[in-house]
Parts: sequence; structure tokens; C-alpha cells
Amino acid sequence: MLRKVPLAISVAAAALIGTAANAQTELTVYTAFEAEDLKRYADTFNEDHPDITINWVRDSTGIVTAKLLAEKNNPQADVVWGLAATSLLLLKSEGMLEPYAPVGVEALDPKFVDNDDPPAWVGQDAWVASICFNTVEGEKYGLTAPGSWKDLLDPMYAGHVIMPNPNSSGTGFLDVSSWLQMFGEEEGWAFMDGLHENIARYTHSGSKPCKLAAAGKIPIGVSFAFRGAKSKAAGAPLEIIVPSEGVGWDMEAGGIIAGTANLEAAQTLLDWAVTRKAMEMYNVGYAVIAMPGVAKPVEHFPEGLLDAMIDNDFEWAANNRAAILAEWQSRYDGKSEPKS
Repeated sequence: MLRKVPLAISVAAAALIGTAANAQTELTVYTAFEAEDLKRYADTFNEDHPDITINWVRDSTGIVTAKLLAEKNNPQADVVWGLAATSLLLLKSEGMLEPYAPVGVEALDPKFVDNDDPPAWVGQDAWVASICFNTVEGEKYGLTAPGSWKDLLDPMYAGHVIMPNPNSSGTGFLDVSSWLQMFGEEEGWAFMDGLHENIARYTHSGSKPCKLAAAGKIPIGVSFAFRGAKSKAAGAPLEIIVPSEGVGWDMEAGGIIAGTANLEAAQTLLDWAVTRKAMEMYNVGYAVIAMPGVAKPVEHFPEGLLDAMIDNDFEWAANNRAAILAEWQSRYDGKSEPKS
């Protein structure tokens, strides 16, 4: 004979089952995405996956990378999403990434995907170096616009140039590593010695030099092209210069931290991060994205920039990162802004 279950208990059990079915999975996501983009990215992801909550841990590229390495034996992150590919390569070399081929990864440009099968990381978008020149400030100080990186060595620019610190900023590191690749190591460090003489200060943000130039705080900011285009579209008197020698670039990329307790949710996030919807989302803030044929033209994005992108050796940059940063620190850190 079947026993009758009291209605109150049945309702309570059903409620518990429903609660479990709708339970939120929380993912701790380490990122260097621009702070202004975080809510939009999480909200767009949650339109498709409302059951996964993203808890962001955000800082500049160098700081996030150092934090991840320090936590190697006790990982706190589930996913890295929006960190320089050179940093992801470093994490991969330390065995810190869980290989995974996101659904649809074959639709991406191969240069945005790790070479291993399955890949340890996948790229989302790229940012490209450029010089932001404030024409009003330039005229005030009698400065002509530079046409090349080496033009920045001219004594007339003394105290009028700001660039990012590569220990803090991914943009700063792509500048330094690209100069060493373009000019060779001896000439590259000699170039940076000369540039240092004209530097007013080094920032801990890759976008800040262009923001400061746009605001008239400095005539020249070494930054990335999209930030310049965005500031120019907002009315800033900027010329966005593509140096004649070529420009460095890096990708924002994502990967799963090995040992995460939330592997399925982490895979879901990485699957979504390579969808067309995600690519259209990145394109709001970046002109170059990983999925061919999706990017819309960006107003004021400088002509010829994509052709000027160097054949960046990401493996070399990642393998030599520590030595490059230590050398840079020993030579130039005296002009860095205080860290907030």
C-alpha cells in the first residue's frame, strides 16, 4: 500500500528541486578588459546563459598576469577572458591552462588560436599600437607630427611624450617587444634609451596615454589605435599616426584555468566567447576581431594600420617576457607613475 505524502512536504520538495535546477554557477573570471566594458560583456553573455554569474577580477595586463602566476599552486580563477595572448602563452608554458576546443573555434582566423590540438587558449580581438598626436597642443609647443617611431627621438619632443609601463600594461609590453623585434635587441634598447630622454612619464594603463593626449594633457601619447579613434570620434583634436617602421599588436585571449571546479560552466563561457554574437560585442570596442567578415568599419581608424602590423613572434615575446621586463625596469622605471 502506497503511503500518502503530505501536500506541504510535496510542495517543499518540488521547490527545492526547482531551486537546484535554477541554481547559479559562479565563475571567477580574471581579465584586463577595459573596466567600462565589463558590465556590458557580462550582461550580453547572460542573455544566453542566465544561470552563470561572472565575478570579475580586473586589473591591467601585467598585474593580472603576475597575480595568476603567484597563484599557480592555489588557483583562484576559473577562467581568463580578455588577457594578452603573450600572457596566455606564459600560463600555458607553466601548465596552468586546461586545453579545450570551443564549439565553433574553426570559424576563427587561425592566427587567433593556439597551435596545439586541442588549443590551450583562443583569441577574441586584437589591439594595435599607434601614436596619438594632439594637433592643438602640438601647435602650442611648435611640434610637428612624428611619422615614425624614431622621429620620437627628436629633442623637440622632450617632456611631451607619454607611454605605458610594460610591466603593468599589455600595450606597453607589445610596444617594447615589437621594437626589439623590428630593430633588433641592441638597436631596440638604444632606441628606448633615446626615447626615455623625451618621456614625461610612464603610465600603468595602455589607454591612458591616448586619453591624456585627447584631453590636452600631453601632446603625444603612445597607445593603441582604437582608443585614438574613439577619442577622435568624441571630438578630440587627434591625429592617429601609423609609424612607418610598422606597429606591434597583441590579442585579447581566453582560456580555462586547470583544476577549476566549474569546468562545465567554464567551457560554456569559452564556447560563447567565440560566437558571432560575442564577436559583434568585441567589435564595439575593437576594430580587429578573430572571426573574419564580422567587423564593421570603425570611424577614424587609421588607413594602412592593418598592413603595418608586424609579423609578431608571440612565442618569442612570451618566452623572453621576464628578461625584457626586468631590463626595462632597471633602465627606465624611475619615470613611472606611482601605482594607485
